[in-house]
Amino acid sequence: MSDRSRSAPAWWSSSAHADRRPFLIGRNRIQAAFRARFAAQDFVEIDTATLQISPGNEAHLHAFKTEAIGHDGSAVPLYLHTSPEFACKKLLAAGETRISCFAHVYRNRERGPLHHPEFTMLEWYRVGAGYEQLMQDCADLIALAARTAGTQQFAYGGKTTDPFAMPERISVADAFTRHAGIDVLATIDDDGNPDRNMLATQLRQAGIRVADDDTWADLFSRVIVEKVEPNLGNGRVTILDRYPVAEAALARPCPDDARVAERFEVYACGVELANAFGELTDPAEQRRRFEAEMVEKQRVYGETYPLDEDFLEALAAMPEASGIALGFDRLVMLATGALRIDQVIWAPVAETHLG
Repeated sequence: MSDRSRSAPAWWSSSAHADRRPFLIGRNRIQAAFRARFAAQDFVEIDTATLQISPGNEAHLHAFKTEAIGHDGSAVPLYLHTSPEFACKKLLAAGETRISCFAHVYRNRERGPLHHPEFTMLEWYRVGAGYEQLMQDCADLIALAARTAGTQQFAYGGKTTDPFAMPERISVADAFTRHAGIDVLATIDDDGNPDRNMLATQLRQAGIRVADDDTWADLFSRVIVEKVEPNLGNGRVTILDRYPVAEAALARPCPDDARVAERFEVYACGVELANAFGELTDPAEQRRRFEAEMVEKQRVYGETYPLDEDFLEALAAMPEASGIALGFDRLVMLATGALRIDQVIWAPVAETHLG
């Protein structure tokens, strides 16, 4: 008897497809509604290349690597992108002012109810707009997804969210205080530099595990995962705002406090749906952040990814803008009532069983 005959039917079997099809049709309807909304607001839908020189430079994102073979047989490494962000920002530098993109993106080491190695990212960018406008965009799209799917309530993991209620907006600092009893800003100096030992002391006092080799970023992430995220998006959508600048990624510092950045994430039912930035346009600072991330990636995983020099050059020409990445499949899950991400993907990636 084969392994397949002992397990659940393949996704392409008629019975499995019949179960999944209502979610998939709901996905199509939501995508069509989103496209119509962006078109009505004069967004240009763009398409980006999947193969890139750099897949992104975040320490804990893992890419798929391949090679481009030249006529002479020489090989040049390329990666499947983890986000269309670099290409989108190059188009902003080229002169586009409102763009949206449904992109297939690829992340290694990720598979589970909320993760898939290939999934759809919806990104959109607004030149000359503050990142608060993206908060309203998110609220509108979440409500539109629910309305299109004919649902009044999202439910997942024992939590519920009213997709039509005004979102809660809370800073990371306030969330740490409320849900973990930790003053995270006290561990960051006026220039945004974090103090690992000070944060470790607070975690121990709060009864949260601390390992000797934990960095400040490790400790920060542990509080987010264990104490903060489970309390987000309960009853209504949560916008988690003003991340410490050490966790800014590609976001610019807030003008009123250099310790924090114009970055927010969106949650419903404890599920992260979106990540947004008031975009950093300083190539020197972005290079410094990328290099620091790659040092950490080398320390933890023994590998690094190249920097996209073309992107850093374009960043210097990019106008002030705000941009956001939304996990489209996850939103479709919540709107249609699916329990796993592969239920809303028309043709899921084949399962692999590695030893």
